[in-house]
Amino acid sequence: MNRTTLSLIAGTAALAAVTGFAVLGAPDASGGGGTAGAAARLPVERTSLVCPAPSTSDLAETTYTSFTPVTKGAAGSGGKAELLAAPEEPGGEGAKAGGKDAGVPAVEPKAPGTPVTGDTSGAGVPALVGTAEGRFAPGWTVQQTTEVAAGTGRGLQGITCAEADTDFWFPGASTASDRTDYVHLTNPDDSAAVVDIELYGKDGALKSTVGEGITVQPHTSEPVLLSTLGDTRQNDLTVRVNVRSGRVGAAVQALDDTLGGDWLAASADPAGTLVLPGIPKDATAVRLVLFTPGDIDADLRLRLASRSGTITPAGHETVRVKAGMTTTIELGDVTRGEAGSLVLTPAGQSVPVVAALRVVRGKDAKQETAFIPAAGPVGERATAVDNRAGGTTLSLTAPEGGAKVKVTASAGSEGGTAVSKTFTLKGGTTQDVEAPVPDGLRGTYALTVEPLSGGPVYAARTLTVTEGRASGFTIQTLPDDRGMVAVPVAEEDLAVLQE
Repeated sequence: MNRTTLSLIAGTAALAAVTGFAVLGAPDASGGGGTAGAAARLPVERTSLVCPAPSTSDLAETTYTSFTPVTKGAAGSGGKAELLAAPEEPGGEGAKAGGKDAGVPAVEPKAPGTPVTGDTSGAGVPALVGTAEGRFAPGWTVQQTTEVAAGTGRGLQGITCAEADTDFWFPGASTASDRTDYVHLTNPDDSAAVVDIELYGKDGALKSTVGEGITVQPHTSEPVLLSTLGDTRQNDLTVRVNVRSGRVGAAVQALDDTLGGDWLAASADPAGTLVLPGIPKDATAVRLVLFTPGDIDADLRLRLASRSGTITPAGHETVRVKAGMTTTIELGDVTRGEAGSLVLTPAGQSVPVVAALRVVRGKDAKQETAFIPAAGPVGERATAVDNRAGGTTLSLTAPEGGAKVKVTASAGSEGGTAVSKTFTLKGGTTQDVEAPVPDGLRGTYALTVEPLSGGPVYAARTLTVTEGRASGFTIQTLPDDRGMVAVPVAEEDLAVLQE
């Protein structure tokens, strides 16, 4: 029961700060006696995203793709979506995307339902801070895809731009001699953020004071080289980004001298059960990196949800994750020609863990790397953008029970008509589905996934480039786009003014 009008407003404002803003519903005309009804699901009216600086390579070619799915009940015909540059040096609001000095392309969406792309090149492209309002806000998705033709981290690097937050976990980072890993911190707000970066290796926390109290000025970005934060080199690390004040966007750029590179997005929040969706069927080496932030060891069961059902990887039935220490498991070519998803469940007491996979495809000099962090379920809806004809694989997983899923291919960025398909998934399986492609496709397109019935669904998109200046792949998971928010349906009650 709401005690005062102020408490209702404050609660809604706190929710809007995380997921966007939605206005309260109109009072119920039925004249019921209560002051609040069941929460309504309404589209958010404002969404903010952060994209890290794409590359330090002069050979980098970067594409930004912006897309908002059509959402029933979204705010009229108004609103806009734009990207602003967040320079590495303090000072100023940053240039608007498309400005000469910004080094980023113009990405100006005209209407929901059609993606818009923009290209840029070179090493001077800054991080971006994006805001979408009105009808462009619900489910707004921006993909940053970079092709690097040669050198450390060569290949395809992709990341879905994400919301700023206050706590991030990145299992799978490294300070090995053949790796160059940066954690990118971007502050989208008007006040400075203060951040601690903690590193955890196979023996526990790495001693360092360099990562404490890092100040990120307003509207700026700060790349931090992980090898400068400790005195020891470790093949596998868990990185925690903990924000003392303010909030930041955070992502790890993992660059390998011989295995290419990609972005490592944050793992889902620590939990006893985790799903890592979308391991490619032709993966030649899969490494699982785990960490538990508490003071109790975690015992986990490992299962692979494949097309034919759930199996236990030979020799890896269970794994113990020691408290405060990073644990690594080499799974080899665990998929054996079938796409799969790794499902981790408690083997005893449920202890929160975080996890990520490093996936290698190819052989010899043509090897390339991507990462799959533990992901949240699709929920109501999720979208992957920058899909290309012949280079996109959509993987859907139903780890608990069967599910029915609708997949919509949007209009193309340069032409084409949207198309939808419905898929039925058996419980405990993963399928690389034959996702729809827009009729008359020109340019790139978006894929939107909407579960219709059944158990929870997890999804991942693999994008492969085999021609042009670079050859490689990148994988993005598809958690819920948070385009809808629960808002209490309130009624006027003047009695609260008399309390």
